[in-house]
Amino acid sequence: MSRRPDPRFLTFDMYGTLTDFPIGQAAEKRIEQVASPAQRELFRRRFAAYQLDEAMGDWRPYEELITRAFERACRAAGIAFRPEDPAEVFAELPEWGPHPDVPKALARLAEHFPLVILSNAAEQHAGRNAALLGAPFHAVYTAEQARAYKPRLGAFEFLYERLDCRPEETLHVSASPRYDLQSATDLGVRETVYLNRGYEPSAPHCHAYEVTSLAGVVEILGL
Repeated sequence: MSRRPDPRFLTFDMYGTLTDFPIGQAAEKRIEQVASPAQRELFRRRFAAYQLDEAMGDWRPYEELITRAFERACRAAGIAFRPEDPAEVFAELPEWGPHPDVPKALARLAEHFPLVILSNAAEQHAGRNAALLGAPFHAVYTAEQARAYKPRLGAFEFLYERLDCRPEETLHVSASPRYDLQSATDLGVRETVYLNRGYEPSAPHCHAYEVTSLAGVVEILGL
């Protein structure tokens, strides 16, 4: 029988993993009246790529990151950029709540482990989004606090410093190998869980477990 993980902390990505995060759809909605289907498709793909690219540089406010990614995607797709469009997307973020599978499973996990979020969310939104998830958190850390966005290693190093723990003492759950699981693996987290919500392809080299709902994490921990 394989050993069950017994971490000191369960750490989570929030946007997309716990919180339903339709940022691409929200952005595309702003340009649908002024863009052709082909332009919208290119915008959608580039907006996702540019968000990651912007996160790789020096920290800047999350609203600025979204705005820069939005503007670059518009330019790539030949769409006129309007600053009010990304501002409206950013304003929606604190209203987005959990995926349906999250509240019950998260509450169960909270009965046994301290739960911690490490999010690229803006500080002004993170607490509101976390409060909608239906479980108590030991801590909610943001890129704004760390002055580094995931997938940069500095964001994770900030997390472990604040928790006063080693990476291998955590179990990290994310729906994104690109933003989270590769970095966590590189820093020594052995218990990495890919919560596959269909956003990115599976990357077995950087996760120890793969599940399709948060209930799968409950099962991994034998709760």
